[in-house]
Amino acid sequence: MLIKNIVFSAIQPSNNLTIGNYIGAIKQWINIQNIYKCIYCIADLHAITNNNFNNLKTLSLNTLALYLACGVDPDINIICLQSKIVEHSQLHWILSCYVNWNKLKRMTQFKSKYMTYNHLSNKITAGLFTYPILMTSDILLYQTNYVPVGYDQKQHLEFSRDIAKNFNKKYGNIFTIPKPLIPKIGKITSLLNPMKKMSKSDINDNNYISLLDKPELVKKKINNAITDSDNPPIIKYDLKNKPGISNLLNILSVLTNTNIIDLEKDLNNINYKQLKKIVANEINNILFKIQKKYFSIRNKERYLNSILISGNRKAKIIAENTLNKVHKVINIK
Repeated sequence: MLIKNIVFSAIQPSNNLTIGNYIGAIKQWINIQNIYKCIYCIADLHAITNNNFNNLKTLSLNTLALYLACGVDPDINIICLQSKIVEHSQLHWILSCYVNWNKLKRMTQFKSKYMTYNHLSNKITAGLFTYPILMTSDILLYQTNYVPVGYDQKQHLEFSRDIAKNFNKKYGNIFTIPKPLIPKIGKITSLLNPMKKMSKSDINDNNYISLLDKPELVKKKINNAITDSDNPPIIKYDLKNKPGISNLLNILSVLTNTNIIDLEKDLNNINYKQLKKIVANEINNILFKIQKKYFSIRNKERYLNSILISGNRKAKIIAENTLNKVHKVINIK
């Protein structure tokens, strides 16, 4: 019997998922779910680092329903809720005792949040600081072979790989060293500021397209998306000089399964307004299918909870096995 490699990936249930989450993560999950043994987690503990303590249960079920509506199959994947598998937190604490403070301080995400909060100490929590260790625990707990990551997440995976290598060097072959699965697509960026990543936690919801946005709102947001002042307009993929147009082309490329070069040829003689109309229509075509399924299952909470109970049970078996190995080598079992 062929043993499949393990893939682990997770999304925070901090808000409704975006078209960026769909393109950058979930669509990739669907493409690989028949190839690997996939563990797709709802990272509710990570969501707390954004001071999101309210409605996490509701948000987690929303996220699960969107996973399913997008095409993640609960019959062939393990879908689990991070907080229900205590081994995540337990391994987090153990690994935190093996990580140098200066290494954590250099993590890009922490430095970015630190600058965003203008050094306000009441906004910089220990959870935000040690976030990468919990992420590492999530990955290593399942003896993960591959982690789907974007280019902006490579530092976190390298952090996880370093911890695993150092732990293994000290105690033997305890953790599998995870490798990145990097999708061959461009990063989906903010609509109004294409120099930064599209994020569902953005304070301005005009920067992202939610998977539950209504068609007219999608059109409005895309129409307001930043392009450039080229006259005549030039539909060309150029991240440095035309980041707004490049972002729209990235979205269109993935949703239509058309490479960028062909899109540039096909859209050569149109203006930016026409491009935005095409992009908005393609997004709405996808969202119509997703929303139809989402609203048909979201109120079936018994069904949704049954998926999590089953997934948590399967995930916990793997997690316990890994944690037992860790406990044994550090002599607390």
